[in-house]
Amino acid sequence: MIKYSFIIPVYNTAKYLNRCLDSIVKQTYKNFEIIIVNDGSTDNSKDIINMYKKQNTNIKVVEQKNSGLSVARNHGVSKSSGKYIVFVDSDDYIEEKLLEVIDKEIDNVDVLRYQVIEEDDSKTKCVKHEENGFDCVSGIKAFEKISQYYYVETAWCYVFNRKYFIKNKFSFMPNVYHEDYGLIPYIVYKASKVKSINYLGYHYITRQGSIMNNNDYNKTVKKAFDMLNQYKNLILISKKNLNCNNKDDYFLSYLSNCVIVKARELKGKEREKYINDLRRIKAFNGILTNSLIRKIKKLLMKLNLNLYLKVIR
Repeated sequence: MIKYSFIIPVYNTAKYLNRCLDSIVKQTYKNFEIIIVNDGSTDNSKDIINMYKKQNTNIKVVEQKNSGLSVARNHGVSKSSGKYIVFVDSDDYIEEKLLEVIDKEIDNVDVLRYQVIEEDDSKTKCVKHEENGFDCVSGIKAFEKISQYYYVETAWCYVFNRKYFIKNKFSFMPNVYHEDYGLIPYIVYKASKVKSINYLGYHYITRQGSIMNNNDYNKTVKKAFDMLNQYKNLILISKKNLNCNNKDDYFLSYLSNCVIVKARELKGKEREKYINDLRRIKAFNGILTNSLIRKIKKLLMKLNLNLYLKVIR
């Protein structure tokens, strides 16, 4: 039985693809398959993919018309057969011992988390996002621990039990930015067994011109309102399936905080509309108030969000 399925969506990342695929095919632990979903690339990504497929019998290639990252990931999951799923973005890469380290820690958990190194194209920036690991706990307890860190919403710093993933019919929302925010927190919170390890196993590349690092203000606006719409969707799901009304609910507070601070990226009439929408859907109500600092933070948010965004980093 295949134990791990790597799922790699590819769209016009030929410049980075060799490094990404090399880091996977050279894993020191060998029981894995690679599902590459070519999302209608128009550069020479397809040629690179086919070259690796000829050289590695554990690679499956899925071709689809350009439909976006969410559809590509969902498609990859549907074609996978491993016990666990690992997502890797095609412009990033992983440590060659990632699976070897994971396999010593996984022990039938629903979700396992590892740590991230953030780099830029020029290799002048290298930030190690080191977090404190923890042994197996419920998703509720896990979220209390990991919600204090920045990367909780990303698919690529987790291993997911495929049976758990499929049983709950998890899927990434299509045609939106911040699709990880709309799903990953919920997957973690709903899980019965979550574990985190200290291993720095993933290299996240902040490249200019990528989906999440683009200077197009229209895209910035769409990112913000896409996150807002996913917030509303998450709240609806949470009310039906989770205990999302507790004053100590770190999950709800995380969701609210993310969508509130997103207003910082907007300006003018777009920011005004966004803030009005936040008030209309009562996003501020989700912020934790279980300490004096949090009570002050929530009060400032509600009274003057623009001031809050200026003074809080």
